[in-house]
Amino acid sequence: MRIHLEQIEEEPFRWDQSESAPEVVLERPEVLGMSDIHWSGSVSRASSGWRLLAGIDYVQTLACSRCMKPREERVDTELDLYLVVNSPQPLGGEVELDSSDLGMLALDDEVLETGPILHEQLELNIPMSTLCKDDCAGLCPHCGADRNDEPDCCAGDEIDPRWQVLKDLTKS
Repeated sequence: MRIHLEQIEEEPFRWDQSESAPEVVLERPEVLGMSDIHWSGSVSRASSGWRLLAGIDYVQTLACSRCMKPREERVDTELDLYLVVNSPQPLGGEVELDSSDLGMLALDDEVLETGPILHEQLELNIPMSTLCKDDCAGLCPHCGADRNDEPDCCAGDEIDPRWQVLKDLTKS
């Protein structure tokens, strides 16, 4: 969706829509599926810029990091951004950001594309590691069985031959 910010005066621009998940998010191996994304919000005029307030709600299905079982997770998040139109900046040099810059989005012109903002929020809400339960035992490294269902799938007495010398030392 494109929002022309120069047309927003006293009355805020509001939206309420559902979208399907972008392919880029669905191509991540830990994402098994995602429901339609419902998001609504408004953009209103603020001092020397605009303020975007939005709510995003959807269900994502993720693979457990240990046993690969699917786990559904409801995401309901709020977004609050201050939008400013950048004047052309000279290239070069590093710019240090402070905490007040984290809620700010600099735009090249007065047209806001909401797709990249939504995509970024979806990416940010995919955890680095997902567990189906806190004490998930994972998969057996020898036979590949789910240790949550078959805790005694392998005897576990096999020792890596590289460590056999150390085991022999404990016997003497």
